[in-house]
Amino acid sequence: MSALANGAASTTTAKMPAVNSSSNSSSNTPTITMTTTTQKPLPPKKLADPSTALRNATTPAEIRTALATLHARETGLTTDLKTALSTHADLTRSFARLDNLRAGLGAQVLAARSISNNMLSSASDTAARLSGRVRTLDLEKQRVEDTLRVVEQVAELKACIAGVVGSMGAPQDWEAAAGYIARAARVPDEIVRGGFAAAVVPTVEVPDLPWVTLEEARESLCGLFLREFKKATAEGDAAKVTRFFKLFPLVGRGDVGLDVYGQYICQGVAGEARASLKEGAGPGGGQGRKDGVFFANALTRLFDHIARIVEAHGGLVERHYGTGKMVRVIERLQIEADVQGGIILDSWSDDRTVDRRLTDVRSYPFSFLVQSFLPQQRGFGGTPRVNSPAAGGGTNDARSSEDEGVNMREVDALLVEIAVMLEKWSVYSRFLAGKCKNPASPDNTPLAVPDVLNKSNLSRKVSGRLIGPYNVLTTFFFRRSVEKAFQLDESPAGLSLNMSRPIDSNPPFIISAVDVVMYIVNTVIRRSISTSQRGAIDSVIPTISSLLGSDFVGMIQRKMRDESYPRATVAGNFPPEDKIISFIVLINSLDLANEYLARIVSSFLKPAEQQHTNGGGGGTTHSKPLQDAFPFQNDAAEVATRLSNLNASFSAKTTELLSEGIKVLFSQVLKPRLRPVLTDTFRDADYALTEDELAEAAAEAAAAAQDDDPHQTEYGDDVDALLLLDRVPRVFEHGWDALMRPIARLLTPRAHTALLDLTADYLARVLEKRVWSYAGGRTSPYGAIRMERDFGGIVGTISKGNYAVREVFGRTAQVLMVANMEEEEWEELVEEEEEEEGGGEMMWVLTKEERKRARSIVRT
Repeated sequence: MSALANGAASTTTAKMPAVNSSSNSSSNTPTITMTTTTQKPLPPKKLADPSTALRNATTPAEIRTALATLHARETGLTTDLKTALSTHADLTRSFARLDNLRAGLGAQVLAARSISNNMLSSASDTAARLSGRVRTLDLEKQRVEDTLRVVEQVAELKACIAGVVGSMGAPQDWEAAAGYIARAARVPDEIVRGGFAAAVVPTVEVPDLPWVTLEEARESLCGLFLREFKKATAEGDAAKVTRFFKLFPLVGRGDVGLDVYGQYICQGVAGEARASLKEGAGPGGGQGRKDGVFFANALTRLFDHIARIVEAHGGLVERHYGTGKMVRVIERLQIEADVQGGIILDSWSDDRTVDRRLTDVRSYPFSFLVQSFLPQQRGFGGTPRVNSPAAGGGTNDARSSEDEGVNMREVDALLVEIAVMLEKWSVYSRFLAGKCKNPASPDNTPLAVPDVLNKSNLSRKVSGRLIGPYNVLTTFFFRRSVEKAFQLDESPAGLSLNMSRPIDSNPPFIISAVDVVMYIVNTVIRRSISTSQRGAIDSVIPTISSLLGSDFVGMIQRKMRDESYPRATVAGNFPPEDKIISFIVLINSLDLANEYLARIVSSFLKPAEQQHTNGGGGGTTHSKPLQDAFPFQNDAAEVATRLSNLNASFSAKTTELLSEGIKVLFSQVLKPRLRPVLTDTFRDADYALTEDELAEAAAEAAAAAQDDDPHQTEYGDDVDALLLLDRVPRVFEHGWDALMRPIARLLTPRAHTALLDLTADYLARVLEKRVWSYAGGRTSPYGAIRMERDFGGIVGTISKGNYAVREVFGRTAQVLMVANMEEEEWEELVEEEEEEEGGGEMMWVLTKEERKRARSIVRT
């Protein structure tokens, strides 16, 4: 039985792979047969050999165990056999259907092979032959077309050569001859020099090889055109000049045409420049040269003339010579501009004695500034004001030791003239940069200075003759203006700390040097920007920043330290009123100087805002937007960065000195006067009194007042009691107003706010210290309430008009709040904080220890 079961199982297992392979070989095999054959036989159970166990059994129990094992194995084998027999019919039917399908598929394979061998092979051979014939025909057609093209080109070449020779003969039709050469130039060179052309083109009349004939014709026509062009220029025949100028590119001599055309138009440029200089050299011409804009006008006329030539002739050149060919003419024009512009600049430098002026300004000693910073000059009286540049200043000696032989008016006029010439040079450079720009580049591509300008002699001469002297003279002009401003400095008159005395001057109260220096700053920056030269900006802006920090801020610092420091002349007394006022004026001057410079810089950084000048700048009426003034690459951004750095550097220095001045004003003027105010405020304040004790004290005060004034009303007791309750905030307000209002009347709003912040911070510490002095149960519950009300009144007086000042009194306010809490409220607050682990709605500025200490202020 076991052998039969094993044999059936092995037979079933052996046939299943055949079924799977057959099903895979035909796509028409039903998938249901796969379902019946996917069952796998159960794995054989690993049992011990029952026959061996039975043979080895020695006891009845072992025999029964071996027999049970045999019965179990028999049952399993029987089950497996039944399963295999149940699927045998299905497998047989599947095998039969596969055999049928295999027979039909074999017939189809034989039919397909027959079709391929008998029908498609001949069609494939036919298609291959047709494809080869088509390719052969295409090749022959291409060769015929190439041959025809060569024949046509050679015929064109022969016709052109005949036309050239014929036109250069008796007709002398130079335009036609040039046209024929231009047509011949379109024939490829390999055709012109090929053997076919060499054999076909030469004739009896023109026996030379075609390329030889064409080259000789080009040379002959070029020489002829050159002679006729020069003859036309000598005769001034513009039409004839244009006629022959257009013929050069037709004969392949465009470079020659551009060169001779450049020479022609350069003659006009040279003549225009010489005429401009002759206007100042003839009768009365010396007076013309003395005009501050004579040389600037001459340079402007030179640049304008070149620009008009480029603009007027650019279209003609581009049309006949090709795109970008005008650059060669511009290069030739720039060579002439180097010569004529250099003559103008050299004449200007000699006429204005620029080198001598540079020597004078470089050796200028700046005696007033130097002596002002010397230690021995501290506290010394003011320098006599001589030779003022203002109206009426000429009443003194013309060459006093103060001016050291340098005329500021002449320096300013010279700077104006240089600025105008640099501006015209910038406009000219921008124009040429636009004309030399690559036409293929996008429209938003930033301009770049063309090589024709970078490598030009005029560019080097502008840098040496204009930008260099401009930087030196501007440095001198600005520093001398700062020095002169402090020499002629005036403080506002009629200022007083007495509120009963009116002030005649108008705020802000600053020294006159601030207005003068900031006007000069605006003028110098505006003039430098109008030049549109990075070389000028890179020198002038850092120079202004350095001189403002060293000379301007340094002079105010010296005045604050040596001349106006609010120091008491006798120990224990208050500083003199004039010193306090002078010190306040200097603080205001620093504050306003910072604001003025910020406005100046902002006016240049915001192109939409147009600032008007009041003269002295010598330039345009409105500010020039940086993007328009500096169009090359990222120059505008670099200039804006320098202006921002100037403002930031000056603001840092003035803010530091201003902060120190505010501290000195507080420590030397306010702090000594606050002490008696606080003493008077809390002189009679006794927060240990209960409500009844305070009422009794109020009655006694009322009775004393009744004795002094018999006419007191019947309501005197209540009135005096109320006055006693409000005495602390009223006394403080009176002393505070008497101290702060005179100073606030003179200080600028920002400086007053800074001073108020510093004072409030000091008073916050004083009041907090006074509150903690009552710790240990030194106040009554009613006294703590009075203290909170009185301190609140003091804080309200201090923060009047500036509510933000209350923040510094936060600690004092919380101490009094905790001290006045009811016991139940305090316990509830503590429980809430413990539950929320130190959080809660209250934002504490006090620590837990300080809050516990605050609860000890009120005695229980």
